[in-house]
Parts: sequence; C-alpha cells; structure tokens
Amino acid sequence: MKKLSILFILPKSKIRQDNRAVLLCRVTYNKKRKEFSTGIFINPNLWDSSLQEIKPPTEQNNIINTQLNLIKTKINQVFLYLQVNNVEFSVDDIYKKYRGEPTKKGYGVVEVYNEYLKRIEKLIGKEIQLVTYKKYKESLVHLKSFIKSKFNVKDILIIDLKYSFITDYEYFLKTEQNLQLSTLNKAIQRFRKVISFAISQDYLDKDIFYGYKAKRQKKEVLFLNAEQLKALELKCFEIERLQQIKDMFVFCCYTGLGFKEMINLRYSDIVKRFDDNEWLSINRNKTSRIYYVPLLPIAKSIIEKYQNSTEFVFPRMSNPKFNAYLKEIADMVGIKINLTHHIARKTFATTFLLYNDVPMEVVSELLGHSKLSTTQEHYAKVVQKKLSEQMAKLRNIIES
Repeated sequence: MKKLSILFILPKSKIRQDNRAVLLCRVTYNKKRKEFSTGIFINPNLWDSSLQEIKPPTEQNNIINTQLNLIKTKINQVFLYLQVNNVEFSVDDIYKKYRGEPTKKGYGVVEVYNEYLKRIEKLIGKEIQLVTYKKYKESLVHLKSFIKSKFNVKDILIIDLKYSFITDYEYFLKTEQNLQLSTLNKAIQRFRKVISFAISQDYLDKDIFYGYKAKRQKKEVLFLNAEQLKALELKCFEIERLQQIKDMFVFCCYTGLGFKEMINLRYSDIVKRFDDNEWLSINRNKTSRIYYVPLLPIAKSIIEKYQNSTEFVFPRMSNPKFNAYLKEIADMVGIKINLTHHIARKTFATTFLLYNDVPMEVVSELLGHSKLSTTQEHYAKVVQKKLSEQMAKLRNIIES
C-alpha cells in the first residue's frame, strides 16, 4: 500500500530580519513531493524537527503546535477521502483537495467497464442477447484479475493506459487464465468496445488499440463432402432418437441453421415470399438480424415428417446432448471427422453452396452473416480449392 508522509520543515536559509522563518509542509506520496507554506513564522531556535513541534510549551507555542496538528489532520482526512472516492490520485490532488480546489476526476478502467455494462444491460432483448451480456461480465472478471496481478490495485486510471496494456493483458489471458485463442480474442474484443465507449464519453482522448491486430488461429473448415452427406441421408436407424438427430442434422445441411436457430424454429417461421415459394424466416441469434433461407424439398420433407401439435418444428434438447448422439451416428455411418452440429452449417456453405458455384455474397446472405468479410474469412480456403479444381479442368480441356 502506498503511504503518505507529512513533514514540517524550516528552511533556515530564509530567516527574516525579525529572526523568524516560515514553516513549510512537505507532503510525500507515491515517491512524489509537494511543499507549501503553512503561513506560520517561528524562531528557528525554538523548532524541534525530530518531535515536529515548537518549544518550550508556552501559550503562544501551544497554539502554533495545535495549528500544525490541524494541518496534519486535514491532510490525512483528504488522503482518506481520496482513497475511498478515487481510483488513483497524485500528491498534487492531495494538495488541491486540502486547499479546497477541485481535483480532476479520473475514471478507472473497471469503473468505465461497469458503466458500459449498465448501458448494454438495458439493450438486452433489443440489440443484444442475455448471453452476450453475461459474456461481458465474464470478461470483466478476467480484466480485474489482470489489473490486480499486474498493478496490485483494484483499478487504474483509464487515461494512463498505453498500448502495452493490451499486449500484457493478452499475454495474461493466454498464460495465467489459459484461454484458447478464440476465447482470448473475444475477451480482448469486448474490452475494445469498452475503450471505444470511453472515447465517446470523453473519458479517454486516444485509442490505445490503434495498430493492434488480433492473432488469428487458422482452422481447417470441416464439412461433409457430397458422398458423406449422401451416405448420411440414406442411412436409416432403428433407434428413433438416432434417426431423429440424423434428420435434424441433414435438415441443417440444407438450410445452414445454427443450433439455436434450429431448436427454436417455429412453424410460424415458414413464410411465403416474393417468388411464391416457402422460405425460413430466421432470427440470427449472434447478430440479432432477420435473414431468409429457401425451404428446399429435402428440408421440407423432414419438417413434414416431424409434424406435431406444438409451435416448435423440432423437439427440445441441449447442444451437448445433440452432439453426443452425432458422434454415435458418425461411427455407425463411417464418418471419420468429429461430427458436431456446426459441421452441418459448414456443409451447407461448402458442399451445397460454394461447390455448386453459388456466389460468395449469396452464401453470406444465406448464412445470415452481417458482413461479407466474415464469410470470406471463413471460406477463403474452400474457394481457393474450388478455383484450383476449375483450373485443373480448364488445363485438361486445353491440353486435350
């Protein structure tokens, strides 16, 4: 803990003609000093620097000693007040508060993060999902742990942040919190939103993220090829639940729905559009936007197969349970990849769309991506592979 030191000193080099000198007060905090005049003049011969008082005890000397004690008490009160009410302060702030002058409000990183949380909490159900809000709270726990570990305080001034804070925070998340790169990037991304908020509120006048680029983990896009998808479609299971899970997976291979979108699909989401055909009206959970997917014959037949009296098209279940059944299905069909529901969405984008020459911007629209760059980032390698295959065919035509 940073300590406060209050010392009264008498500069004997500045003795006046009446053989008196002004008593100075030196306040030291966080290795910084601030000296100011007490306005009290005394005879240097009467001053006891070790006891910090004037002697001998006379009525006048006792009054002066009381005045000095009052100065010391007031400074200590100011120090206590700043500790309770401010994130961080300087020796100049202590002096200004002692003099009754306003100190510049310093907003803390955690303080601003909490303010941002209060702001987005009111947007739950309007612009963001509850799960998103909870993720922000979870990231705040990581940020608090980092500040405590790095600076040994509960909070630090946001105006003191530098670019190194981000890189150090990133390193902490990786080494101390053992976060995977994707989870780490999300935590950094959320903190970046808080910094943008701080700038918009004039708490910060510079973007410490300028020049920062998140490290990306290039993962291979896993999907079922046409032969694997066909084998899965033709496979029939005697166990009703396995057959049901398989059909739901195939349904998503032809619609690209995420798990929550599939499990929350209602009959009321099936609508007729401009072409007089049936489409799925999907509320994309991640981006909180509506997009549309054509209801193709295979997907339509699966909906009709499980027609029921509830508002939901498919039975309710958890994602882990769904994926557990998929692993059993993959073993029985002979699919060697780790089959999860998300692979159905990847299969829709690749095997069904991109490999059938559907333009990237159409794929982006059918996946419900908010930006084309998101689609391009995920499926760039797939497009390159498709391009390579097309070029190979072209070479064969030219050479034949």
